[in-house]
Amino acid sequence: MLGAAVTAALALGALTAPAAGAVGHPARHGAETAARHGAETAARHGAETPARHGAETAAPAADTGSPVRVNQVGYLTHGPKKGTVVTGATKPLTWRLRAADGTVRASGTTTPAGIDPSSRQHVHTFDFSEVTDAGAGYTITIGGEKSEPFTIGDHLYGSLRDDALAYFYHNRSGIKIDAKLVGRQYARPAGHDRTAAHRGDTDVPCVRGVCDYRRNVSGGWYDAGDQGKYVVNGGISVAQLMSAYERTRTTKGADAAPLGDGRLRVPERGNGVPDILDEARWEMEFLLRMQVPQGKPLAGMAFHKVHDKQWTGFPTRPDRDTQQRELHKPSTAATLNLAAAAAQSARLWRPYDPDFAARCLHAARTAWNAAKAHPTMYASDKDSTGGGAYGDRNVGDEFYWAAAELFITTGDHAYAKAVLGSPLHHDVAALFPRGGGMSWSQVAGLGALDLATVPNKLTAEQRADVRAMVTKAADRYASDSAGSAYGVPYAPKGGAYEWGSNSQVLNNMIVLATAHDLTGKPRYLDAVLRGMDYVLGENPLNQSYVTGYGERNAHNQHHRFWAHQRDHRLPHPPPGSLAGGPNSGLQDPVAKKKLKGCAPAMCYTDDLMAFSTNEITINWNAPLAWIAAYLDDLGNGSTDQSVS
Repeated sequence: MLGAAVTAALALGALTAPAAGAVGHPARHGAETAARHGAETAARHGAETPARHGAETAAPAADTGSPVRVNQVGYLTHGPKKGTVVTGATKPLTWRLRAADGTVRASGTTTPAGIDPSSRQHVHTFDFSEVTDAGAGYTITIGGEKSEPFTIGDHLYGSLRDDALAYFYHNRSGIKIDAKLVGRQYARPAGHDRTAAHRGDTDVPCVRGVCDYRRNVSGGWYDAGDQGKYVVNGGISVAQLMSAYERTRTTKGADAAPLGDGRLRVPERGNGVPDILDEARWEMEFLLRMQVPQGKPLAGMAFHKVHDKQWTGFPTRPDRDTQQRELHKPSTAATLNLAAAAAQSARLWRPYDPDFAARCLHAARTAWNAAKAHPTMYASDKDSTGGGAYGDRNVGDEFYWAAAELFITTGDHAYAKAVLGSPLHHDVAALFPRGGGMSWSQVAGLGALDLATVPNKLTAEQRADVRAMVTKAADRYASDSAGSAYGVPYAPKGGAYEWGSNSQVLNNMIVLATAHDLTGKPRYLDAVLRGMDYVLGENPLNQSYVTGYGERNAHNQHHRFWAHQRDHRLPHPPPGSLAGGPNSGLQDPVAKKKLKGCAPAMCYTDDLMAFSTNEITINWNAPLAWIAAYLDDLGNGSTDQSVS
């Protein structure tokens, strides 16, 4: 998001009155006037002392706790176990692994790594992979400095998978959020249902000049810290939830049970359908409602988004929003997101609800045909009043993704021709960008991953080509991980970290995990695990970016309801919520004030109003859930996996 004109005088607990402005994302939320944020622009954290933390030249100084950085959740018993220490020493130092009772269980020496360019820190690395004794409360001590505690074991990521998936139920629109599923502090009445002001999302007009009728576009997930619903962000998010389940059907040894009926926090549990598909359907039903109906101009296209007429006040619980909701102009990108997600949904729902599957497939085919007829209806970067713009003038990647999903589901030659004839096919750099990776505006890789893993009618040679594209991309990400002192599989162009950098890290990890499923090569798996180390604390800030996971975890992420930092009557984000992470752009007043001059990987602050570094969104939690499910599989002994 970019910009939030929230007045410093905003009264605590103003849950119903709109504030003077809102929140946005540079490409998706446009530029708005940013006002001062009162207490949220507090003084920077205390400085790290050079004697303790070595030659850290990053500005401004930050309180990063111990100079010894580890994955604060833990390490799989038979996986790589690595860490980093910030120090000015030029010679190797002794490290000691201590159990919870203080006894030394292993020791060794560090490896000087020089200056880490992402943080401008002088660092050493250390490796204790030889340790396979399970236990909690382990720490690493170097030169009298002790890391945060961590666990070694096989069952580390099941709760993270469940919490990361519960994030989507928390953010459902149009349904009561039940205290029995999420706890009393997170329970709330339905947001934007028919009882809401202006009938919420059940009877929504278009913005002026777009249409002369009204639509029921209820349901779906709120996008991020705001309460808009965007088809292009919903598309990649629901696809990745479905892919987490589909992987269990296509990869030998993958366990579908943890995603099955009665296992997740959804109200539909007990209906004979895997819970993760129930959650995905909530979003899919909304996407279907966003399709322009037959008999209307642009029939078959999809409205780009729906949100308040003006930016929702801060904070505002969804059920207390009093503004008129509006539909925005259909776009080719949104239409192709609908086509891709609906085609994938059709094949996954066929065994459980053939009628719904048929409805999805019909919508997918209709959307594809509409997009072909209107290939240049681009969403504008300037449409950012009241909600994110999500502007995108390059839709070749959306055409590739939609064609791939329709081909996998139907086997129709026309879709195969569209995939194989696309200029993106065989262009690994375009399918899987080196720095940014997959995102809402770069979705072709989703199609390539499914073509490589889901049974389809490509020839053996064509399938081998697609798999080679995936492994070539994974080779690059693995090299990036191996070349980083912090092991992060992310090397953005020019070194600048992007808005939502953590989601880029995780999406690169999905490519690596898929390559590991395809080949079994350990280097891909190691890079996935090192990426998770980074997300959960083994990073320049010694910061776990997931609420509730790690001693130093993010818990003031930007959200309209989970706004405890502003109003103590409101909750923090629930466990399993992923912060966007370091962002060199600093597109909000708090980040600009606190982080001016920061090194790329240091451009983060856990502040409610630092939305350009600390937002939470559905398309960031989706890859987190995918990776957590994958790693839980590994921890449960499914290490000899391969795509069938």
